[in-house]
Amino acid sequence: MIQLDALSKSFPARGGRKVIVENLTALFPTGASVALLGRNGAGKSTLLKLIAGTIRPTSGRVLSTGSISYPVGFQGSFHPDLTGLQNTRFVARLYGVDSDGLAAFVEDFAELGGHFRMPFRSYSAGMKSRLSFGVSMGIPFDTYLVDEVTSVGDGAFRRKSIGMLDDRQKRAGAIVVSHSPPMIRRLCSMAAVLEQGQLHFYDDVDEGLAHHEENLAHKGAA
Repeated sequence: MIQLDALSKSFPARGGRKVIVENLTALFPTGASVALLGRNGAGKSTLLKLIAGTIRPTSGRVLSTGSISYPVGFQGSFHPDLTGLQNTRFVARLYGVDSDGLAAFVEDFAELGGHFRMPFRSYSAGMKSRLSFGVSMGIPFDTYLVDEVTSVGDGAFRRKSIGMLDDRQKRAGAIVVSHSPPMIRRLCSMAAVLEQGQLHFYDDVDEGLAHHEENLAHKGAA
């Protein structure tokens, strides 16, 4: 279970402040796989970081009864001058898991070859995503935060990654950001639409997608 308790987050912006969420109270059920939908710029990735604890809220808090991953695709935990292997071992120590076991899993899963022992700053965007996804999937979290799994590597690697996420979801929940309706239907059993700092939950994924598409249509007509 993840509970957002009067959560607010805003950033300084030209002419005032940009509000991401405002006094938001919401509940993500234990074990649920929830699609997080919203227009570009609505604050989906920021909300994932708030849930993960990688950024602090302006006010309010995030409560959880289980462990939460960092957002897959977010490389903020990785040091640019350390190798992929060294970064993997660092994250293992951070989350209290066996560093040798995680390193072996990531080396096999991420398919980075010799780059696994090269500095992270030398990686392409796709290689960074592979490392991030591999490290996250190698740790047994209760909830996985996934930001655009479709951007992880080529077609074969994406299929491998989605298969791994399917396996993890047999024992854990997920909050998934994706612009692909087929991917959302494949991975998620619920939906939450982020609009103007508030979340609207739907037990039916298609109803959530319809709300999201309506928001996009209104934006296009504006």
